[in-house]
Amino acid sequence: MCHRRRVNFALSPPRQERSTMAMHASSSLLNAIGMSVPIVQSPMAGVSSPAMAAAVSDAGGLGSLGVGAMTAEKARGAIHAFRQLSKGPLNINVFAHRPAHTDAVKEAAWLARLAPEFKRFGATPPASLKEIYTSFLVDEAMLAMLVAERPAVVSFHFGVPRPDQVKALHDAGVFLIGSATNVQEAKALEAAGMDAIVAQGYEAGGHRGMFDPDAEDSRLGTFALTRLLVENVSVPVIAAGGIMDGAGIAAVLKLGAAAAQLGTAFVGTDESLADAGYRKALASDAAYATVITRAVSGRPARSLASLFTRLGASVPDADVPDYPIGYDAGKALNAAGRAAGESGYGAHWAGQGAPLARTMSSHALMETLIAEWRKASV
Repeated sequence: MCHRRRVNFALSPPRQERSTMAMHASSSLLNAIGMSVPIVQSPMAGVSSPAMAAAVSDAGGLGSLGVGAMTAEKARGAIHAFRQLSKGPLNINVFAHRPAHTDAVKEAAWLARLAPEFKRFGATPPASLKEIYTSFLVDEAMLAMLVAERPAVVSFHFGVPRPDQVKALHDAGVFLIGSATNVQEAKALEAAGMDAIVAQGYEAGGHRGMFDPDAEDSRLGTFALTRLLVENVSVPVIAAGGIMDGAGIAAVLKLGAAAAQLGTAFVGTDESLADAGYRKALASDAAYATVITRAVSGRPARSLASLFTRLGASVPDADVPDYPIGYDAGKALNAAGRAAGESGYGAHWAGQGAPLARTMSSHALMETLIAEWRKASV
């Protein structure tokens, strides 16, 4: 297989060249990955499906699968399912978080705090909690699988992969993308060898990509963060957060982004794995009140307003167990609620643009987004 050439740009170009540079960044990114339109479907673990990713890639964008919650073999199966549907490029996203720190006292106190919620549904909390996901930083089986399968792109959330992991994936011809919430994280990703960087604005749904969840969050919005990264790194920048339509795509491209990444826009599509409760919440007034919560998983994440976010509003961050140990409790509570017909404890991740979500097939959404983007770019 041919190795993809890394995209390199001169550092600190003169300001009069920035517009030309932005166009070059976009075309170079698309050419390097095999895209024809600057639209990346966000790799939403538990929501994005092979069928969704295939529809996006077949339309010229970059379809993505979030496999951070999967074993290597389940992730391989998802890659193969995509390849049965599409010959387009595929982005596989993994979690590069620091492994969780177990604190039995904190975990027991958290289960005791949640006990009344379980009791509402005639259920009891689990006796103990465990680290339910393996960080890519220590997952050798996942690395070996990705090197063997060679997806077009591998992307990282929550941190920076190890140097040997970067080298192994680059040697396999894989294009690498990291997610940043500030300039410092972006520079660390660039230094580590990322070929492009996602600028994850505070508007974005799902987990904040902060390397250190306990650090103060600068809360940079998509527009400001995109401009800051375009000015401070030499690799292409992909804007993410609150982008729901073609007008939003055109706007971030004008700011210098090489592409736009959309997640919440795809949650309500036919191919989404979102359950009925999630879809109902997305279509409700809860979409107008997304909030950042740590209670659901142990890491800051933007969710639709829900019973769980309401509970979390009064909980100090320090009381929630480390991610993903905290998620073990959240998933157990959601299961208890769903068994009783209550969906308000699900991980209903969504960005601030949630009220603009549309219900249609992923193929139809891509056609709509492309038409809107082209119209807004005239």
